[in-house]
This record gives sequence, structure tokens and C-alpha cells, in this order.
Amino acid sequence: MTINTKREKKPSKQKPASPLPMRDGVSSSRVWLPKCGSLKQPGEFYGHWDTVLDFLLERFPFIPEDILRERLALGGMVDQHGTPYAADTPYPEASFLFYYREIPDEPRIPFQETILFKNDHLIVVDKPHFIPVTPIGRFVKESLLSRLKHRFQIEAISPIHRLDRETAGVMLFSCDADFRGAYQNLFQNREVRKTYEAIAPNIEREYPFIYRSNIVPSEPFFLQKEAPGEPNAETLVDRVEVKGDLARYRLKPVTGRQHQLRIHMTALGCPILNDPFYPELLANKGEDYSAPLQLLAKTLEFTDPITGEPQFFESQLRLEL
Repeated sequence: MTINTKREKKPSKQKPASPLPMRDGVSSSRVWLPKCGSLKQPGEFYGHWDTVLDFLLERFPFIPEDILRERLALGGMVDQHGTPYAADTPYPEASFLFYYREIPDEPRIPFQETILFKNDHLIVVDKPHFIPVTPIGRFVKESLLSRLKHRFQIEAISPIHRLDRETAGVMLFSCDADFRGAYQNLFQNREVRKTYEAIAPNIEREYPFIYRSNIVPSEPFFLQKEAPGEPNAETLVDRVEVKGDLARYRLKPVTGRQHQLRIHMTALGCPILNDPFYPELLANKGEDYSAPLQLLAKTLEFTDPITGEPQFFESQLRLEL
């Protein structure tokens, strides 16, 4: 086999639309089929595959071969024109493969989101604890995004900002791709006023106060940590209620770093109650929903970039102290 030492040309930014329709609220996924022997990065090359099945076995090693053969036989994997691939289809270099991500026996999450507001541009949701915003791991149909797509039959629905699976509260979704960027810019430009509530050990000091630190990626990949350096994360911390050894805190993040509030509260000596990540990474409890993280995205306030109207949304959920 001749090896091509030139870096593979990236697929066009104008990626083809999926030929597969949304199914049960789940949009299709796609994977790029690179040229055989093309360069991934210096010193690393893509391999060689005779058939589509050969590629899929290497690309998805965690899926048994009989499952992949079954999906191909049922026509569940197609090219950009909607033509099904077969297990023995010769490998089509530099093209796309579209498929549905399927999770056998996907667990049901026994909590229901509440719609706080909806118009032609925006959906505001009160998200329960434990529901991931987008498909991840063993949750696809049970993600909040898939639930909303299925509920409203709008494939263009997309989250405007992040909220951890463990965190409950107010979340914004765009339901019109033409206006999505305008809402995302509100967060990028820090024009959204966010208030969170948390239950954590009580610490005696002067309130309110501002805490700043430098948050950087950690290990495992889904964790973050504080490190020396110029602060990139800032939170206003206030205490609004005390009961025994615990307190209710009002947190107002000025920045939006991943896990910022959880890391800041841990650094202050009062980690948020039932946090499975900080200060110590705990074993995955599976489908045990008995101890939710005591963090709630309580309010969101902003000026709507489309209508110019002031908007204020408040979660109907409450953390019990």
C-alpha cells in the first residue's frame, strides 16, 4: 500500500445536511470517512479499510460486530444522499456516514422538565437534577435536548448555554437557528445576569464577598482544578440562610468556567452538598437518584436581543435546607 504523506484536506465547513430525519427526538450523527493512509498528525497515519464494516469495527471498537452488521443490514447507516451502506460496501474514502446513535436498554430518568416560556425563537426550561442537557454516555433519548425535540417536533432546537447534568434550574434553548447566535452572544458578552442557590456547610465570615481564581483542566478529563496564575473565574458569594451546620448560599458567577461554582465553594472550605466530583471524585452511583447535588440555577435575567424586551425567569424548584 502506498502511504500518502500529505496532510489530509479537511472536509468543507459546509457539511452536508443529514439525509436521515429526526427519530424520537434524536437527530442523526455523522462520522467522516478519511482517506486511507492520510496523515492525522505528524507521525500518525490513518489505516486502510477494504469495506465500510472494517472501518466501523476500528472506529467503534466498543460495539460488537454482530450489532454493526445488523444495523448495516437494516439500512441504518447511509451516505450523504441517503443510500444505505452494506457490510461489504467498498470503503468510500473522503465521505460521510450518517447513523442514529442507539443505546440498548437506555435507563429512564424519572424526572420531568417544566417549560417556563416558549415563543418562536426561545424555549426556557426548568431542568431537574440528573438530566443531561445533550446526549452523552448511556443517555440519548433521555437527554433534555432529545426530550425537547421530541416534545415540540423541532429539530433546530439547540442549547444556548451549559448546565451540568448534576445541576438543576433555568436553561435557555434556541428553537430557530437564524437567531441562535444572538442569544449565544448574550452569554459571551456577559449580558446575562445569573443567580444560583447552593446548600453547603456554613462558614463564618463577612458576606457578601467576591472570590476569584484561575481554573484549568484536570484529570480525569471531565474535572477542573485551581492553579496559580491570573484569575479567569469570578463569583459573588452571599449567605442568605443558616440552619445548624448548613447554609443556603446565593452565588452570582461573573464568568462561566466549567464547574466554576463547585470548585469555588470547595476552595472556600464549604463544598456543595452531595457533589460527586469535588472535593473528591466519588464512584458512579448508577441510577441512584437519592442525593442530588444541592446546586440550583435559580434565575436568569437579560434583554431579549430579538424583541428588545427585558426577560426574567425563575426556577420553580427549591433546595431544602
